[in-house]
Amino acid sequence: MEQYVWKADPERLQRQIEALAAITNPEKPGWTRRPFTSWYAEGRQWLREQMLDAGLQVEIDAASNLIGRLPGTDPELKPIMVGSHTDTVTGGGRFDGIIGVLAGIELARSIHASGMKLRHPLHIVDFTAEEPSEFGISTIGSRGMVDNLPPDMLERTDVDGLVLRDAIQLAGGDPEQIPAQARRKGDVALYLELHIEQGPVLEQTGNKLGVVTGIVGIHRYRVTVDGEPNHAGTTPMAMRKDALTGASWLVLALEEICGRSYAEPVVGTVGKLAVEPNASNVVPGRVVFDLEVRSLDVPIMEELARLLAEKAEELRQTRGLSVGMELLSKSEPIRVSAEVRSLVEQACAQTASTIELPSGAGHDANQLARIAPIGMIFVPSLGGRSHCPEEWTDYEEVALGVEALTKAVVQFDQGK
Repeated sequence: MEQYVWKADPERLQRQIEALAAITNPEKPGWTRRPFTSWYAEGRQWLREQMLDAGLQVEIDAASNLIGRLPGTDPELKPIMVGSHTDTVTGGGRFDGIIGVLAGIELARSIHASGMKLRHPLHIVDFTAEEPSEFGISTIGSRGMVDNLPPDMLERTDVDGLVLRDAIQLAGGDPEQIPAQARRKGDVALYLELHIEQGPVLEQTGNKLGVVTGIVGIHRYRVTVDGEPNHAGTTPMAMRKDALTGASWLVLALEEICGRSYAEPVVGTVGKLAVEPNASNVVPGRVVFDLEVRSLDVPIMEELARLLAEKAEELRQTRGLSVGMELLSKSEPIRVSAEVRSLVEQACAQTASTIELPSGAGHDANQLARIAPIGMIFVPSLGGRSHCPEEWTDYEEVALGVEALTKAVVQFDQGK
């Protein structure tokens, strides 16, 4: 195996990352490349060319995931899959998701150029729309790959009326074929992903690589608070049914509930809010906001939702407001198996200083865990910053992550 373990080229990785990161919406802050946009399609075309150059056979599956394939020598073995995503949040950074896809391409390029033949097929995947989308759903592509994108999700619409089903088709997918093409349990031998930590632990402990022990689950809800729009100057304070003050009370209630002590750490966030009619001289009549809770413990997340529903009922009774709470999506927490953790830890420890840590962010790995064993490798995030233009990881650290990923893939391939 040692003859195939090479040192990844930080300069080449830098060129690749910067080339893809540059394909962004110039009208948005930071590095913004939202799914189902022209910039996303342009980035996908660039990725296709890189995959072909690395010796991969390229296709788009029914869920519009971009997949590069390298055949293995043993037709009886299931593929090793490496992937991540290239969509960003609005005002995002240059590394989140991108390095995982480009790491897979670099891995395939190295294996192809060396003349080495893996026993397993190797699949490199750019999953569609991993970040929370305009349809209120995240991990769209990986959900589709494992048949966790039911018809009610496919019928979701964005603010412009575009239906998710149609968006997937415009991106090259075939929504009608998602169930038929979906991967089932046992169809993938192993899924691995390289990702930035998006937190401060690696940097603060002086380690270069992180072996992920588990990934939090995420439950997302859409809350609608209805009051009565009215004139801001002529409606007495005691006679108002102000949807915004009611919604604000609920947001603070979520903060208080999530700040309590639980058996596992938990966080809750409201990051998206819309006010109607959104005029300075009108008492708000409707507020819609999306919230999420994250934890490694499902009962805790369910308890948080129950407690917030109690607060919503209290709001109805005290302020006369109507409150609706709709479940948007659930990704369940996962724990990485001891076997995969050992494999990844060995590969990382052979490469650089390493620690184990959980992931507080959700990933496509949450969905792939439904059908396959999964593992993740983290590289440091400067200042723990992510989902912002200041997001940064040194290219030498990205290269270390690629090297560890390659070792893990080769060791698994030779041992299974």
